[in-house]
Amino acid sequence: MRLISFLCLLVATALLVACGSESESQQEQIQAAAQNTDQTIQQSAEHGPLKIAFLGDLTGGLAEIGVEMRDGFLLAIKHINAAGGVFGQPVEFVIGDTNTDPTIAVEEARRMIEIEGAHVIVGAHSSTNSLAVAESITGPAGIPQISPASSSPQLAVAADNDFLFRATLNDKVQGPALAQLVDEQGYSNVGVIYRDDAWGQGIADSFAEAFVETWGGQVVMVAVAPQQTTYLSEIQQSRENEPEALVMLAYVPEGTIILRESIENGLYDRFVFGPTSRNPGLIDAIGGAHLGGMHGTAPGTAPGTESALLWESAFIDEYDRPYGFPYTKQAYDATIAFALAAEAAGSTDGAAIRDQLRRIGGAPGQVVVADIGSIRLGLEAARSGEDLDYEGAAQTLEWDENGDLARGFVGIWRFTSQGGIEDTGVIPYGD
Repeated sequence: MRLISFLCLLVATALLVACGSESESQQEQIQAAAQNTDQTIQQSAEHGPLKIAFLGDLTGGLAEIGVEMRDGFLLAIKHINAAGGVFGQPVEFVIGDTNTDPTIAVEEARRMIEIEGAHVIVGAHSSTNSLAVAESITGPAGIPQISPASSSPQLAVAADNDFLFRATLNDKVQGPALAQLVDEQGYSNVGVIYRDDAWGQGIADSFAEAFVETWGGQVVMVAVAPQQTTYLSEIQQSRENEPEALVMLAYVPEGTIILRESIENGLYDRFVFGPTSRNPGLIDAIGGAHLGGMHGTAPGTAPGTESALLWESAFIDEYDRPYGFPYTKQAYDATIAFALAAEAAGSTDGAAIRDQLRRIGGAPGQVVVADIGSIRLGLEAARSGEDLDYEGAAQTLEWDENGDLARGFVGIWRFTSQGGIEDTGVIPYGD
């Protein structure tokens, strides 16, 4: 036993000598690695996972579009997490329904931030809701907000403390495009019926200004309130100058009534549409015999890009159908933008994420497209402090000082006599 104890002592001594002979540089490397691991764990523990909220119209007059926007949002969450997540953790999410009501939108935004702990918001859908949320909740709280769909010019001057961005073009762009389309359809004298809210007023004013000043047209504009049972008097009022066609800027519920009363009373049989009318529900209600061949504008997307094609394929794989509504791609893009910006900031702090949004959305920088592998590389580059150029499913997100897109596309579409909708072209902006 004594011999064994002695031998063990010799072995232990030898090991101590060997350890003592280890170089100081090796010890420093081990200590540095341990310190880096501790810092990574500490950083992850400091802010936890990024939580992204989606705030949309899942019920109410825009529900069909809102539900598909949510699908685009959820596809983005899936892609981000498949790409490794943000801060090395899966992104979390929460969903709120506005019912197309600004009061509910504000309540839902407050709930998602104060109770659910959301760090950023994708939404809202309608301009009226986005303005209410930005000025009452996200702006004062310092929570970044990207609307995939709100296009009213009022958003550019909202009291939002620079926390409101959007992934669709300002209607100061879409209004003139609509005016160009009306002129190309051969109309020089039109009536305009528009929804009496921030979106309707904004696009109607922008259209009328361009149609009169650029194209020399005549316009009679009439505002309508939602949820009326008849719009016959407003339709008659819009015919004051005996117009050749009606430009309709309304949601599907009131738009269906306006079209039906126009046709049944022989007041209009020619129409041009704004973006909210690009909806199968409208032609299902009225019929291709009445609306076939009639055109409208809507937010466009970059035609045939690698990013768009990859996203369209991924959407079909996920939902077993192609996407059908405006703003679905934009909801996806807004979500990816938040993930890249948060990774670049290394923080869930609202101001830190906001300050990175303009760095990840436009050239120059490493190109990122709507694909899991590319998103993974983009997150790694963002973590390393590199600039990014996210070429989204819809378009590049290059934001100006107001959070408006500096470049983009207006799409042209038409109803078919068979009761369908087909896209016929795009008008580029900012190129």
